[in-house]
Amino acid sequence: MAGNRVITSENKIQSVFMDSVSNSFNPDKHLKEEFVSNLRGSSMLEIVALSTTIPILILIRHSISYNPIFDASLKKNDNATAGSKNLRAYMASLSLDFVVVVLPTLLFFTVLADWTYIWAILFTVSMLLYLAAKRSGASLSSQGEPDTLRAYISSYRVVVMIITFLCILAVDFRIFPRRYAKTETYGISLMDLGVGSFVLANSLVSRQARNVSAMNWKSAVRSISPLIILGFIRLVTTMGVDYQVHVGEYGVHWNFFFTLAAVSILTTLINIPPQYSGILGLVVLVGYQFCLMQGLNSYLLSNERGMDIISQNKEGLFSIFGYWGMYLVGVHLGNYLFFERHRRNRWARTRIWILSLLFWLLAMLLDRHVERISRRTCNIAYVTVVLADNLQVLSVIMLADFIPGSKTSVLEEAFNRNLLATFLLANVLTGLVNLSVNTLIASSAMALCILFVYAYVLSTLIGVADFYGVKLKFWIQIVFNTPQSILCSNSGR
Repeated sequence: MAGNRVITSENKIQSVFMDSVSNSFNPDKHLKEEFVSNLRGSSMLEIVALSTTIPILILIRHSISYNPIFDASLKKNDNATAGSKNLRAYMASLSLDFVVVVLPTLLFFTVLADWTYIWAILFTVSMLLYLAAKRSGASLSSQGEPDTLRAYISSYRVVVMIITFLCILAVDFRIFPRRYAKTETYGISLMDLGVGSFVLANSLVSRQARNVSAMNWKSAVRSISPLIILGFIRLVTTMGVDYQVHVGEYGVHWNFFFTLAAVSILTTLINIPPQYSGILGLVVLVGYQFCLMQGLNSYLLSNERGMDIISQNKEGLFSIFGYWGMYLVGVHLGNYLFFERHRRNRWARTRIWILSLLFWLLAMLLDRHVERISRRTCNIAYVTVVLADNLQVLSVIMLADFIPGSKTSVLEEAFNRNLLATFLLANVLTGLVNLSVNTLIASSAMALCILFVYAYVLSTLIGVADFYGVKLKFWIQIVFNTPQSILCSNSGR
């Protein structure tokens, strides 16, 4: 009888468990979490190769002359009615941008991933030969001008966004190389750079970098509250649908929006001139690294958690210091490279190349002799890699000075005017795909098809919204802390 009771009790427990799984919106949650856990990342050399290839796609698109019927000027006048705009021509240009930039990037992250170095060499050699052939005919008169620099910054931010929205869904499929997914503790990968790149991209064109007067408390609260709201929305929705969340990334309750809000709060509380923000950022990073080496890293990387809120979210809370230090350094670099008037000269590109090389060398030294790169703790080695990689991407894009043709494209303008909308829509679509498709068993062909449709739908929706003048101006100005004139290129719109 006792044995039967034990068996009956076990059966009931198993039945309850099976019912909970079957009633879950995401029955494969734990398998998906394991799929992105315990990964070691890639190598710095492969990151360099990818960070060379992707921005060259932007240069290729810029070098393609516009056909008059595809010219983006068909939609430039905001006062024009929708009926006077040629939607068909606009969509043709948007599709061309997608085929030249987004589609190859998707292929490089999936079926062509094993040939990363070959493609990087081919693209680099081809671009150098093209530059040598076309340089004499290129117009360099705009080099270093504010409008041109803004166009390049915009292209760089769009590259970061394209890589981000492709990776956040691709990582759930087996066609996406595991070495590109986020590392568990130490190491560097393509996706490890995402959060840092997002923070740095915002800091380079922030109010502080432009040396704009500090916000009052009312404006500061308005700038931070949307981030906090988005953070709680993400927390509630992921818990509500039982969505997979890798706890080791930020913690149990923390997420990326809370990190952005925290960085914004610290920057508002301690507001110093951009010329000195780099020094403060360096002090913060060195002090934080010292604490990590004194035992904080062991605590943060341990899987043990207490019941208190700090222990539950230790990674997200303590990494704030790393991201804040990165933001401060980015403010200083943005002011030094782009917004000091005497710096707007023909040597801007050279300075970025030199800084990128120096940061790569520094990253290798820190990784070998101080502490391995860790996105999870956002240590000083990780911050240095993010700086090196992003400046490299920006420096490659600035080679457009030697290429005759447009400095932007329809797709870039659409993404750039609605960066936050693109990011939020990508997250929504990613969630819908994961809840409706078992990504773990999808074949390579099926995965590639889903990713293609996802990327094209996202690009089309954002493009059409921009075509009809739908812009989240308030959210862009508040969340990104950046005026429309800086986010947009020299389009006159």
